Amino acid sequence: MTAIRPTRSRSPWASDEHELFRETARAWVESEILPNDERWQERGYVDAELWRSAGEAGLLGTDVPAEHGGLGGDFGFECVIYEELLHAGFACFGKGVHEIATHYVLEYGNDAQRAAWVPPLVRGELVGAIAMTEPGAGSDLRGISTSAVLDGDHYIVNGTKTFITNGLHANLICLVTRTDPGAGSQGYTLLMVETDGLEGFTRVKPLHKVGQHAQDTCELYFQDCRIPATASLGEGKGLYHLMEQLPYERTVVAIMAVAALERVIADTVAYARTRHAFGKPLMALQNTRFKLAEAHTAATIGRVFVDHCVTRVIDGTLDTVTASMAKWWLTDQQWRQIDECLQLFGGYGYMLEYPVARAFLDARIQTIYAGSNEIMKEIVARSLDHE
Repeated sequence: MTAIRPTRSRSPWASDEHELFRETARAWVESEILPNDERWQERGYVDAELWRSAGEAGLLGTDVPAEHGGLGGDFGFECVIYEELLHAGFACFGKGVHEIATHYVLEYGNDAQRAAWVPPLVRGELVGAIAMTEPGAGSDLRGISTSAVLDGDHYIVNGTKTFITNGLHANLICLVTRTDPGAGSQGYTLLMVETDGLEGFTRVKPLHKVGQHAQDTCELYFQDCRIPATASLGEGKGLYHLMEQLPYERTVVAIMAVAALERVIADTVAYARTRHAFGKPLMALQNTRFKLAEAHTAATIGRVFVDHCVTRVIDGTLDTVTASMAKWWLTDQQWRQIDECLQLFGGYGYMLEYPVARAFLDARIQTIYAGSNEIMKEIVARSLDHE
């Protein structure tokens, strides 16, 4: 069954330029993603060449200033790409993580670092990843143990990172390290690690996951790796940098949640109109109508909220609490409402040839990564304590 592309009105942040760019993004998804989708799903990762293709099409670094090789647009151009990917039934290929890694260099790097890394990231010659999570530390970043000890003009790095998006193809990794265990919040440093030819660095083949099967997710090992001190984005500033960029990341997750739900609802409405039960279309049954009314309402509320967040990312005013609310509530609705839609498909909903089944599997991780939803609620609750 082919996914039905949803229709909706233009978002308030979207200009004519955004909609013209949407045509470019849609054409690229249809020519480069969809013909290869099944092969990538079975294999567990996309082709490395896809990154260069995305770069050549102008789909990387769309909100990176032109002087650094980017499109020079705003965050809305990024959102257009995520919408087109999810509306086509493809849960991304690590682009969001790649873009966030690019922004770390852009925002916190010096002139030499920006010149060396940002243009190749925009062209897809470098593939970015962010290595935060460890086997013993997930959403609690203060629990990481990967160490970076300064030795002359190099850091000696030891540690293990897991669940790393783009782990297979990444050759520029934003690595979260502990440089001073006794310094509290000032004891963490981000290192931009170039992995090509790096001794002591290994990665395992992609992990087997519940969903997002075309997205390579790996474990990374660092054993006495010598990383140039020039790779640092600021000694002791790592946690602060991470906190500043999390609203951007969580809005990416939120826009993906809404776009995925919009597509599934469109699929389910189309199915309910043609599938018959008890002598009438499913759409004529009250339970079906009520479930779809609830899902459509949730998606509409979610769209309004995420458009609000996108607008605030564009104008630079989105705060951590609002981004956290968007991340937990929208991904929770994505998971819950897709589950309800799958139920309306009956046994066919359990078949992976139906897009709703894959959307169901792909949605599950949304409530976990980029900070689990439980952590998001804690952030919101703490803000109430301080009012």
